[in-house]
This record gives sequence, C-alpha cells and structure tokens, in this order.
Amino acid sequence: MAQVMPAAATSDNDARLTRILKRVRRIELLTRGMVKEILGGQYHSRFKGQGIEFDDFREYQAGDDVRFLDWNVTARMNEPFVRKYVEERELTVMLCVDVSGSGDYGSHDDTKRERAAEIAAVFAFSAVQNQDKVGVTLFSDQVEEYLPARKGASHALRILRDILNCEPAHPGTDIKPALELALGRIAHRALVVLVSDLITPSNAWEKTLRAAAAKHDVVVAHVTDPRELELPNVGRVVLQDPETGEEVLVNTSDANVRRQYEERMKAHQDYITHLLRRSGVERIEIRTDEDYVPALKAYFRSRRRRKRG
Repeated sequence: MAQVMPAAATSDNDARLTRILKRVRRIELLTRGMVKEILGGQYHSRFKGQGIEFDDFREYQAGDDVRFLDWNVTARMNEPFVRKYVEERELTVMLCVDVSGSGDYGSHDDTKRERAAEIAAVFAFSAVQNQDKVGVTLFSDQVEEYLPARKGASHALRILRDILNCEPAHPGTDIKPALELALGRIAHRALVVLVSDLITPSNAWEKTLRAAAAKHDVVVAHVTDPRELELPNVGRVVLQDPETGEEVLVNTSDANVRRQYEERMKAHQDYITHLLRRSGVERIEIRTDEDYVPALKAYFRSRRRRKRG
C-alpha cells in the first residue's frame, strides 16, 4: 500500500533538494573555473605516468638506465638489450569522503561536509578534464556508498550531489573500511584522495593507511573548523558530540578548561602529522573559514618541484 507523505514533509524535501541543487551548481561553476587555473597542467604533470607497462625490447644505447637491461634477451642475442616501457595513459582517481555526523558542523558559512564536497569536486573535475576515471567512496563508520570509477562530467556531478545529499545510516567515523575498499577494489596504482576531518575514536586505520599508501598515491585533505581547535570564552555551554549524541556541560570561562582543550586538540593534530609522515602520505590542510585555493596551489607546486628534483 502506498504511503502518503504529509504536505509539510514533501515541502521540506523539495526545499532541501532545491538547496542541494543550487549548491551543486555553485560548486560546479566554482571548481570548473578553478581546475584549469590551479590544477590542469599541475595535476597532469604530478599524477600522470605514475604507472608504467612493458612495451617491447630494443638495443641498449649509451645513456640508458642499466637497471632496464634484460639479461635473458641479451644472452640470446649476444648484444645488450633493454626493456622499453610506456607510461600508463589513464589514471584512476578514487575519492574517499567522510560523511559522518561531525561533518555537519560549521561555525562559518560552510559546514565541513560542504567544504569537503568542494575539494572533492576540484579533483573530480580535474580527472574529467584529463580524460581520467573518477569514483567515490562515502563513509561513516562503514562504507555508506561506493561508485566505481568512470569517466565523464555527468558522473562527476553525480558524485558531487551524492556527497551533499548523503544521509549516513551511522553517524560515527571509521576510516579503515574506506581504505580497505580502495585496496581491494582498485587493482592498479591510483590516486586516492581521503577527505575527512580525521576525528575518529579508533586508531585501527593506521595500518590500513600504510598499506594503501604502499599500493596507491594517497593524499589527505584534512578539513577542520576553527571552533574545533579552541574554545571561545562564552561562559557555561552544553556541548554535544554529533556522532554519539553525548552532551557535556563546559565552563568555557575557566582558563584551565580552555587550555586543557587546546592541548588535547594540539596533541591530536601532532598525532595526525606524525602518522601521515610515517605513512608517506601528504596532507592538504583545509579550513572552513579560509579560502582553500592557496592550499591547493601550494600543494601542487611543492609536488611538482619534488618530482622535478
């Protein structure tokens, strides 16, 4: 039997859909204009050619890398021969986007989820521009949605809409399942972009992150809100954990309380920095109160310099 929705509920859903579509359109226009400016060539030079595949043999020439000598062919031909490789022409980009409850927080115009969607869109439209495939894994404390990598602008737009429209079945955060999926589902070396606030009660994802970084090129876009890093002096307030629902009364006028909170947050930031460094994973720091374009530009410039070096 069909269920009739109340008129008010239908109206709310329509209004929410309209807001989402407007947001998608704004992000699409914003990122499409930005992609060519900051990522087009830099994305291509940084990530293309990460993988190589065997093509043929040819005679050794002065200046060739001796590591490519094929001793079996050399012995048969009585002349030195090297293996010739060609760069893989196509890159797979997998976006692992955190849609847990903490992403709905934002003390400025954008929530962390909205800012995450913009960052994901930049990478998605960069992939589209360079004829690469892009997919997405939306996760909370489990995989909420998985879209295999495909080409095309319409697929990139669907990814963007799904990020903004996702209503996770679970509010918690566990990064491990998303990384395990990237390890299991993507056979060849890919670019894996983890977009998250990295607020998770479990450290079990560390080993999986190292494994993913060994197989793929992993980049972390770490999304933070300034109000999460320090407590304002506004008296007694009730704070609620968006992922557990737990509430606690906090006296923010107490300098010791503010200091202890800031020390805990700094310790967490230091832990993340050391973890990513140990794993060989670079971090792009994204804040909801700042323009993220300089951070992306700086990241791609630094990666391009290191590649040339």
